[in-house]
Amino acid sequence: MDVFKLEDYSHRRYNPLNGSWVLVSPHRAKRPWQGQKEEITTEKKLAYDKDCYLCPTNSRIGGERNPNYKSTFSFTNDFSALLPDTPEGLYEEDELLIAKSETGFCKVICFSPRHDLTIPDMDVSSIVKIVDLWQKEFENIGKMETINHIQIFENKGSVMGASNPHPHGQIWAQNSIPDEPFKEDQKQKEYFEKHGKSLLLDYVNKELDKKERIVIENDFFVALVPYWAVWPFEIIIISKRHIVDILQFSNSEKIGFAEIYKELTGKYDRLFNTSFPYSAGIHQRPTDGKKRSWWHFHMHFYPPLLRSATIKKFMVGYEMLANSQRDITAETSAKMLREL
Repeated sequence: MDVFKLEDYSHRRYNPLNGSWVLVSPHRAKRPWQGQKEEITTEKKLAYDKDCYLCPTNSRIGGERNPNYKSTFSFTNDFSALLPDTPEGLYEEDELLIAKSETGFCKVICFSPRHDLTIPDMDVSSIVKIVDLWQKEFENIGKMETINHIQIFENKGSVMGASNPHPHGQIWAQNSIPDEPFKEDQKQKEYFEKHGKSLLLDYVNKELDKKERIVIENDFFVALVPYWAVWPFEIIIISKRHIVDILQFSNSEKIGFAEIYKELTGKYDRLFNTSFPYSAGIHQRPTDGKKRSWWHFHMHFYPPLLRSATIKKFMVGYEMLANSQRDITAETSAKMLREL
C-alpha cells in the first residue's frame, strides 16, 4: 500500500491567516502541457521619459506638473478609485440587493525619479527612503477619522495591471476594512486570544526550524514561500519581531526590510531572466483606533509566472468556480528561489 506523501499526491493545505484552502496537485507537474508561449519583447528604457506622467517636471494627466523630485514623491491619484466627497448613502432594495457608499482616496508613490529602475536595480539606501515615505503616509493618513484601513501596494509589470513602467506603488485609504485584511484580522485575533501570542510569530518560528520553505533570512525578516501558497512563486515577508505596523520599525529593521525586498525581487528577476511581474502589498493593523495587538506586520508577493517568462498561471475553471489550486509545491518553489 502506497504511503501518502505531500510531494507525490494531491492534498489540500489550510491557510490559517484567512481560513481558506488550496488544492495542491504535485503529480500534475509531470504532465506534458507546456502552457501558452509568447514572444519576449525587450525594450531599453530611458532614465528620463518626456512622455511619462510620473517622471520629474512632467505634466500629469490631470494637468498638474510634477516637481523636480530627487528621491521619492507622492501625490493624490488623478483618477482615484475612491473619492473623499462621496455622499453617505445606502441602497437596500431587499436582503439580496444591497450597496453602501464608500469614501476614501488613492495616492501614487513614485519610488525614484529614474524611469528605468525597478526595486532590484535600486540601492538599499534608496529603498529605505521608500519605507520612510510609507511610514509618513501611514502615520498621517491613519490620523484621519474617516479612514479605517490603509493598503500600501505595488503592481509591477503590465500583466499585473501596471499602466506605467516608471517605478511606483500606490496607497488606497478607505472607510471600511476590505475583505482580505478583515479575514486576516479575525483569524489573527482568534489565535491570539487562544494562545496569547501572534499567529505569524509562531508560524515564522516553525518555518525557521524546518528550513524547507525559507528563501531569504536576515536578522529582522524572513522571506518564505508560505505553506498555503496559491501562486507558483508566492512569497510572504514576515518580521521576526512581533510588530503591528510599519511605524514600529527600528532604523535597523528599515534597513533589513530594504535589503530583503531588494534581494527577493532580484531573485525573481533571475528566475526566468526577465523583469519579473508581481503584485505585492503590506498587511498591517487597520487604523480604526482599536489597539489590535494580535496583528503582525507582513508583506505578500503574488507573481503570476509559472514556468518561464512567457507562461503564466491562469485562474480558470476549477479555480474560479471551486478552489485555488497549484501543481508545483511550496517546497519546490522555495528551493528554486533559494538556490538562485
